[in-house]
Amino acid sequence: MSAISNQLKTFTLLLALTALLLFVGQLVGGPEGLTIAFVIVMVMNVGSYFFSHKLVLAMYKAKEAKESDYPDLHSMMREIVRHAKIPMPKLYIIPSSSPNAFATGRNPKNAVVACTEGIMHLLSKDELKGVLAHEVAHVKNRDILIQTIAATIAGVISYVAMMARWAAIFGGFGGDRNRGSENILGFLALAILTPFIALILQLAISRSREYLADETGAKIIHNPLALAQALEKLEKGISHNPLKFGNKTTSSLFIANPFHAKGLLSWFSTHPPMKERVRRLRKMRV
Repeated sequence: MSAISNQLKTFTLLLALTALLLFVGQLVGGPEGLTIAFVIVMVMNVGSYFFSHKLVLAMYKAKEAKESDYPDLHSMMREIVRHAKIPMPKLYIIPSSSPNAFATGRNPKNAVVACTEGIMHLLSKDELKGVLAHEVAHVKNRDILIQTIAATIAGVISYVAMMARWAAIFGGFGGDRNRGSENILGFLALAILTPFIALILQLAISRSREYLADETGAKIIHNPLALAQALEKLEKGISHNPLKFGNKTTSSLFIANPFHAKGLLSWFSTHPPMKERVRRLRKMRV
């Protein structure tokens, strides 16, 4: 899938989330509850947008990678950002043998790229360069902003669904106690179906951005094969040595799911199937 197609897919999914939000608001029967939920979730997500990078770095005990200690890492990153035409991000090292990396920060001027000690030892120079380019692609494509917007809309839907549940218990939607089965259907739609659909759409957006970051990163370094080989190594490495600390809600930040979701949980993964990512990269021509 081309970069334009991926961007169009993201736009369409965001429109679908917005349409679902409007549907929920109409079903509730008034703008007041929707407005309250929107304000609450906006405050939470704006705070997350501006300060989440500090919280995530602290959560994973990341330390700044000084150039004197990691000259090759800094040299690779300078070359990548020069081709990507974005500012140099701050580099951090996570004290974990599990191989992985992530990017965060609200915009290219405030970007952070963190690598685990494990990924530094597992990958070759070209493969590590592919991973760094993938993370730079997330920064260049403003994925933190897009994910924040998606999380805000999905969060509002969940809050309104919760409010609707209480409304159904204490007086029905819109204050009408006599709507019987219609109330029950409305309750089911809001309390069960709409939050689930919002989650699926949010996950689809996350997966779409991963594909786009793979493609953009491969084009930045003109070497999709290096990134494909890195992803294959990461999948095996994480399966044998998943991350042993942190929070699963941050898994979407990493280039590969650090907690190795299996079975039914893989259906709700923030990452696309690794085999499909590798297949697309191997088919690329740059």
